[in-house]
Amino acid sequence: MRQNPFPDRPPPHIRTATTPRTIVATGAILLILGLAACPSPTAAQTSPEEAEEIVRHVDDLLRGESSRGKVRMEVVTERWTRTMEMEMWSLGQEYSLVRVLSPSREAGTATLKVDRDIWNYLPRVDRTIKVPGSGMGGSWMGSHFTYDDLVRESSMVDDYEIEVSFEGEREGTEIWEFTLIPLPEAPVVWGRLELEVRKSDRMPLESRYFDDRGELARTMTFSNFRTMDGRLVPTELSMHPEDKPGERTTLLYEDLEFDAELQASFFSLQRLRGGP
Repeated sequence: MRQNPFPDRPPPHIRTATTPRTIVATGAILLILGLAACPSPTAAQTSPEEAEEIVRHVDDLLRGESSRGKVRMEVVTERWTRTMEMEMWSLGQEYSLVRVLSPSREAGTATLKVDRDIWNYLPRVDRTIKVPGSGMGGSWMGSHFTYDDLVRESSMVDDYEIEVSFEGEREGTEIWEFTLIPLPEAPVVWGRLELEVRKSDRMPLESRYFDDRGELARTMTFSNFRTMDGRLVPTELSMHPEDKPGERTTLLYEDLEFDAELQASFFSLQRLRGGP
């Protein structure tokens, strides 16, 4: 057998693991493996507190602390189409009044909300009727909007748990998508809501309403964004029922005033009936 001329060194066939070239190659492999094991950085996500603040902004967008406005409602069904002119007042989340101005057949019909109580006034029979809680999901004046939509009985912030279900670009627009799940015992109509909000100006784009079985029941779109009384708002809200393709009800805001001088005493049964 050939003797190793350098007994203090390992033979060549077992010395390769410690050569500089091998060390460099091993280090490169470890570096690559290390990078692969580390997750790539992600964009900062919206916190629960920020999500709640954004949804509250949307919830209060068309009413503010107090408001007064004139709205045209267009109802399109498979069999007929009609238009109504209405005047609306609100004070916080506790008080709302909606009165029909035209057509003459419905003029004077009104709906009042005070805290959790809702009343209708029917001028043709001169009757005031209290709406039960179970009736909040019913159609208002034959439209695709409910009583809850018009007088805002429920609150997206107070009655739902809010989570960010999507954050990023969709169809060329940066958005947030929020999923809202009803809190236990909350007096709400829907099993789940999904709300899309544009990031650039926090304007709502679409709201989807799901029933207790998780099926999509209707979709509301927001459009025609304009500045009214110093505030950017969507002036066209269109509700589309899922089970009636082609039908819709659209609210068109013609005038909107914020911080109107209103007191709680304005929202009375006497005012509901058209009194001073």
